Amino acid sequence: MVMWCYSSVVVTDPGGVPPNWRPFTDEEKGDADPLVGSGYGSAQLDPKQSAMVAVSQEIRFCHKCKQFKPPRAHHCSVCRRCILKMDHHCVWVVNCVGALNYKYFLLFLFYTFLETTLVSLLLLRVFMEFFNEGEIDETPGSLAATFITFVLNIAFTLSILGFLIMHITLVGANTSTIEAYEKKTSPKWRYDLGWKKNFEQVFGLDKKYWFIPAYSEDDLRRLPALHGFEYPTRPDLEPLQQH
Repeated sequence: MVMWCYSSVVVTDPGGVPPNWRPFTDEEKGDADPLVGSGYGSAQLDPKQSAMVAVSQEIRFCHKCKQFKPPRAHHCSVCRRCILKMDHHCVWVVNCVGALNYKYFLLFLFYTFLETTLVSLLLLRVFMEFFNEGEIDETPGSLAATFITFVLNIAFTLSILGFLIMHITLVGANTSTIEAYEKKTSPKWRYDLGWKKNFEQVFGLDKKYWFIPAYSEDDLRRLPALHGFEYPTRPDLEPLQQH
């Protein structure tokens, strides 16, 4: 699972803005606008506001790409293009982490944490022999190698755990690393629909696919957020709060 998720992050395009993309106007969208036609983004909001969605988006333009960019997209200086819902550029996967591979990145962290934890438990017995007064079965060289491996593995496990907790917090608030930094002075976030719907925007609705780097066809069809262009918003917040 570690290798499957890792390779998926590496080879999956994080989501780039198509050439000559431009934002649709409200008249062009009409009732077909997924933000309006779907109750996904407002099912748990005030019933009086359930039909209201902030569709008037701030027009954003990338001066480096010389084109418009969708909401939540950011320009990556390494990839030299705008990435849909960009989280960060990861040197470990030699790729950007964005809308189309963020789930795979989270699963890679999750399974790496499980793997390093398992290795630590397997090495624990040999590690404890350092503190036994009885005869040690291992050779000095083997014990030294095991000791160093155990210490490094524990350090790596704890660092992965901290990174995983950080990203779980970001998913729960429906934000990315870049957005969390940009909105640190604003307590309200217009894309925060509650932890359950925020989770579903990343992992989908089909529980069978939550722990594998893939999506069901139904989820890809009914959740526009998985494509990286449209995101349900909270109607009780002003659209101008988006940055």
